[in-house]
Amino acid sequence: MSRRRPATPEHLDPTRREFLWKGACAALTATGIASTIWDLRLINAAAAQTTQPTYKALVCIFLFGGNDANNMVIPTDATYASEYVPSRGVLAIPAVGQPGGVIQLVPPTGNPAVNLGLHPSCPELASLFTSGNLALLCNVGTLLAPLNRTQYLNHSVAVPPQLFSHNDQQIEWQTSVEDQPPATGWGGRSADLLYSLNNSNNVSMNISLSGANTFEVGNVIHEYNVSTNGAISMNISGSSPGPAQLQALKDLIAMNHNNLYESAFASEMNTAIGDAQALNSAIAPTASSTFWTTPFPNSSLGSQLKMIARLIAAAPALGHNRQIFFASTGGFDLHSGQGAQTGAHANLLRDLSTCMNAFYAASVQLGVAPSVTAFTASDFCRTFPVNAGQGSDHGWGNHQLILGGGVVGGQIYGTYPSLVVNGPNDTSTGRWIPTTSVDQYSATLAKWFGVSPGNMPTVFPYIGRFATADLGFMG
Repeated sequence: MSRRRPATPEHLDPTRREFLWKGACAALTATGIASTIWDLRLINAAAAQTTQPTYKALVCIFLFGGNDANNMVIPTDATYASEYVPSRGVLAIPAVGQPGGVIQLVPPTGNPAVNLGLHPSCPELASLFTSGNLALLCNVGTLLAPLNRTQYLNHSVAVPPQLFSHNDQQIEWQTSVEDQPPATGWGGRSADLLYSLNNSNNVSMNISLSGANTFEVGNVIHEYNVSTNGAISMNISGSSPGPAQLQALKDLIAMNHNNLYESAFASEMNTAIGDAQALNSAIAPTASSTFWTTPFPNSSLGSQLKMIARLIAAAPALGHNRQIFFASTGGFDLHSGQGAQTGAHANLLRDLSTCMNAFYAASVQLGVAPSVTAFTASDFCRTFPVNAGQGSDHGWGNHQLILGGGVVGGQIYGTYPSLVVNGPNDTSTGRWIPTTSVDQYSATLAKWFGVSPGNMPTVFPYIGRFATADLGFMG
């Protein structure tokens, strides 16, 4: 049996079979050959779109583990003392005006006034809310149809499967088809309809800074995975090839291949290498650490959002009028040691606040703030009462953040729940039954992005079950 030779410059003369083996293991960012098979129904749907090709970008920030938004968005009226403090116990944030206390938000107009504040780790988010660039959406979650407490307890209305499971709820948030096997995500289906607005799709309009995800998978368009340092065209023996290796590989690809499979694979490899080089060339002008007027935090999320800002700046060079991004941060599954105004959860919220603030500042610097909308998503909220480990357990309805120059901000959307265990919004253990569905939340974003009303059911098959597909938080 012949030995597999190491991928060093002096050994880049493999046989075609070795080339195929190495390539199959290496093309991490190449779009699969099968993704080039067109779905004619979706092409017809895309042709029906009437949106003009002005630039827009959606940025999903997924908070893995289930963000305890009960401590991110906090009541500041009489509810604080009568409902919030007694149930939150050691997790309760001090009142407005106290050291480390809740940051008061200006009571909104337009929607029914709700006196709310933000966690003390979120002063940047509070400022963005005051400036009208950040909106809050309350008590949103996965639903198959509108649901109240009586219907939930009587099992008279179906609910999504595996409600309190991390993996299932993460997927259901990303697909908006909660009771079906996860085939495509709503970001992917939106891209299927709108990719024709781009001048070029050599590099996918769906770009992930957080690896493979379901949100960006469509029937035609799939995500392109990029690192926080840029595109990695190849990964041979655990490292990127040097210039000599890459050129030798490109020369090998350019050979005549009599075998149909070899020819097709070589074509895919050539495309992958070319796309990576095009992307890295397009982001090169923003490589300097001093380019951004507001520094990004040196955290995982900060690095992801910085690269997304660079890719937004590169959109004209890439030929993109539409882009969808996926970023994420984890650590929110805090069953113990959660902390209140300080601790693990406070640190996570601090990072989220500073990162989102830097990202918004970057969009202003680039002159595209009205065209870029970032939004949060998470598995679920947490239980309102504290558990024995001084943390919180898996919940349901949650509060989310929507940020951008096109957001009708400074407003509270949705319905803030009654913070009463066994109250009108509770399943029975401090898990809020959502009053707004993920479908409605996502459809509002998709409409702004350019999905036409006629094609909304293609992206959100169950949207017709709810009273409105537009919650009003986008201009």
